[in-house]
Amino acid sequence: MIIREDLLLEYGGKYETYYPNETIFSEESLPKFYFQIVNGVVELNNYHEDGKEFTQNILSDGQSIGESLLFNEKSYPMNAIAKTECKLLKVPREDFFSLIGQNRNVMMDMFKCMADRLYYKYLMLFNISSSDPQFKIKTIIDYLKSTQCSDNNQTFQIPYTRQQIANLTGLRVETVIRTVKKMESENMVKIEGRKILY
Repeated sequence: MIIREDLLLEYGGKYETYYPNETIFSEESLPKFYFQIVNGVVELNNYHEDGKEFTQNILSDGQSIGESLLFNEKSYPMNAIAKTECKLLKVPREDFFSLIGQNRNVMMDMFKCMADRLYYKYLMLFNISSSDPQFKIKTIIDYLKSTQCSDNNQTFQIPYTRQQIANLTGLRVETVIRTVKKMESENMVKIEGRKILY
């Protein structure tokens, strides 16, 4: 968790529940709150003119949503959609600034979080420039394993569906399915039912 729940509540935070496919904020709206996920899964996405979805990121328990945009007063360049039932802590922007201004350790944690997100964006920008589907998928799963698994030798279950991997990489779901099967034949991953193990 980036910021302790009790601290968020002390600075005006309120719990809110969002249901699957409910919009938390939408593209072009102005950031007015700091959002932190207590539990659930939130997807940051955009839609192309043809209606095709592009997933920017998938966030879950303890992560914050769109916090960097509170600092520049520009509208959101993406949507935040609840993918499961989500319980969020929502703190008004000015109260959030008071919180980080009065708690140096929280400010440092926030900087680290934003640096991690920036690292992810750089990684994904390079990833999207590749035309190799296996490279794109491996980049995503390497990143996930490095951030969610403390032992690199341990088998890691990919927490995303093939559709979510497709949305994150800009690939078609059929391409993801074919490529993951090829990766299995090359002993890069294991497939058990619908699970991908790395």
